[in-house]
Amino acid sequence: MTDTVIPTFDPSAPDLTDCDREPIHIPGTIQPHGLLLVVERNSLSVVYGAGDIETRLTPDWQGASLGALLGDDLAGRIARLADSTATGAYIGQAGLPSGHYDVSAHPSADFILVELEPSPDAPAPAATVLGALESAGRAFERTSSLKGLCERAAEEFAKLTGYDRVMIYRFLDDDAGMVIAEYAAEGMAGFLNHHFPSTDIPKQARALYVRNLVRVIPDVGYTPAPLRPAWAEANPLDMSDCGLRSVSPIHVQYLKNMGVGASASISIVKDGVLWGLVACHHPIPREIPYDMRAASRALAGGLARQIKGKEEADRYRERIRLRGIEDEVLHGLSPTVPLDEALADAVPHLRRMLAADGAAIYRGGTLTLEGECPPESAVREMAGWLVDSAVVEPFHSDRWAEQDPRVLPWKAVSSGVMAATVSADEPFVLLWFRAEQVQVVNWAGNPHKAVSGEGVGTLTPRASFEAWSETVAGRARPWTPAEVDAVARLRGALLEIRHNRRLRDLNGRLSETLADREALLAQKDFLIREVNHRVQNSLQLVSSFLGLQRRASSDEDVQASLEEAQRRISAVALVHRRLYRADQVETVDLARYLEELVGDMQSSMGGEWEGQLSLSLAPITVATDRAVTIGLVLTELVINANKYAYGGQAGPIEIALEQHRDRFRLIVADRGKGKTKTAQGFGSRMMAAMVAQLQGELEHTDNHPGLRNILIAPLKPRV
Repeated sequence: MTDTVIPTFDPSAPDLTDCDREPIHIPGTIQPHGLLLVVERNSLSVVYGAGDIETRLTPDWQGASLGALLGDDLAGRIARLADSTATGAYIGQAGLPSGHYDVSAHPSADFILVELEPSPDAPAPAATVLGALESAGRAFERTSSLKGLCERAAEEFAKLTGYDRVMIYRFLDDDAGMVIAEYAAEGMAGFLNHHFPSTDIPKQARALYVRNLVRVIPDVGYTPAPLRPAWAEANPLDMSDCGLRSVSPIHVQYLKNMGVGASASISIVKDGVLWGLVACHHPIPREIPYDMRAASRALAGGLARQIKGKEEADRYRERIRLRGIEDEVLHGLSPTVPLDEALADAVPHLRRMLAADGAAIYRGGTLTLEGECPPESAVREMAGWLVDSAVVEPFHSDRWAEQDPRVLPWKAVSSGVMAATVSADEPFVLLWFRAEQVQVVNWAGNPHKAVSGEGVGTLTPRASFEAWSETVAGRARPWTPAEVDAVARLRGALLEIRHNRRLRDLNGRLSETLADREALLAQKDFLIREVNHRVQNSLQLVSSFLGLQRRASSDEDVQASLEEAQRRISAVALVHRRLYRADQVETVDLARYLEELVGDMQSSMGGEWEGQLSLSLAPITVATDRAVTIGLVLTELVINANKYAYGGQAGPIEIALEQHRDRFRLIVADRGKGKTKTAQGFGSRMMAAMVAQLQGELEHTDNHPGLRNILIAPLKPRV
């Protein structure tokens, strides 16, 4: 490993994770190539400003009306924006004595932020811009792979923007980033395949990239222009939507350390999630006009759709391949061939199915190995651990040696493990092994030396961006979600085959007991029905008792609390009914469950709620216990919307369920009063406990109007 610059370590210097708390949305300054007018929303008079307003507009700008400064036409458009619920818009072009300016505006609390940016005297014709977008779109469609798409995207964005280096930067699962495609003009350093630590783009910066799809710094060496007159520090101006917003000094120094004179970042947002960035760099200052930024946004939207299509196509092809080998394996398990013999013949196909380096079947004390595997004793011990742990769902890890030190001697052949327990009583276990892949990761500078001390409390990014290599050992090629699903299906099919074989054997030897067996099955079904009936009756009894208590109480708060308790009981009862009707009791179709739950809630809330609850639910399968918790969270969020957004009255509520990789997002959005509740009552404490149980987080954002609640959690609990 090499690093050309080793920063001096200062124990008093803050960690770079402090960047996550930097208030980059309230800098109080702008980039000086444009002008910012802070307009009082009601009077449309200018109360604050930033930039060289005196030279470009008029020395007497403070207190002046917007119409006097920009003309009545533009002022009228901005006034209409102030009266609407829009979050911001491009207003038009202003021809002023000092030149032409693109004017945009967006509301911020009691103000409207009006931005003026210099525009070219002769902008590119719309036909030219649309033609370039159309040509780039056709080029995207012609690519056959995600890699080819991103490589072509780097070239097209370079042609559109004129920057000398354009990188397609993708966020990884740990929020670090990697340059997966790049265009670099002659003489520009390249960062293709280089990794960047997650601290380079902190959490709040990633959030702003979703909110503002294009971020431009025409001159990295600019001097920030402050708001005038000075703004009160106690309540700083929120400039989140301001394109001229000044950049974090840390980020400015970061770009200078890279030798960048101008930069632009264009967000690639897929399904509402920040997938990556189009990062553009230029060695000298360079402005990009508003129309080119709008074209870049449109092109990035097309790129995001193409990325989604390519990823879905790759997943589809992988699932088809896995299905084919599954069928091949199951077809070979003929009922006429002894199961042990059939399984021994199937091991090579199992290994090929997951592209594993080794595979093993352990059944009833018999072990069959294929390919590169740990010693028999280690495989038997691993199978015993799986059986003793009662692991039902497929177990998988791409760094098994880090989790179990006993595997360290065999990590060369078993750093990656996939296993499925078909039966614990025989026992019957399937195992796959992937060999260690010693990987050399190229970083853009040493990620472990991202902070340098320039005095107590001074935070600066790393100075060196030369390639720094890090060797990562003890890890195998990760198992994909499609492979995990394929193993789960195979386990279910083998379990069914095992059951069928055992049933055939029993039928052959015990045909005289068929009548008794049928009677026992009928009795079992009767008992299950009886148990379900009793559980439902008990839950109904509790719900009825709560209803009696509610009607008997004259205290409205008590009535509301009892009504909420009834809805929670209904959520649990619904899961129980779904389990009784389903063949699979370990998991629940979350979309169907939430749809029925919302239907029950809507019936209990009264006829005025008819048609107020709208659903957009993706089909997702989760464990039963997680479905119960998710249902209770949804119930609480709908209850809160009823109570606080609409004051107990009916109002529109949008409910959405989405999946992103190994996580899901449950969104409950209303158009009511927004977030008003600050007290931490029982419901809030219960909500926090349920979100923690799901290992997730609950975000509350402005829905313009109303409140947007987003629950983000893993599909399966993390170990």
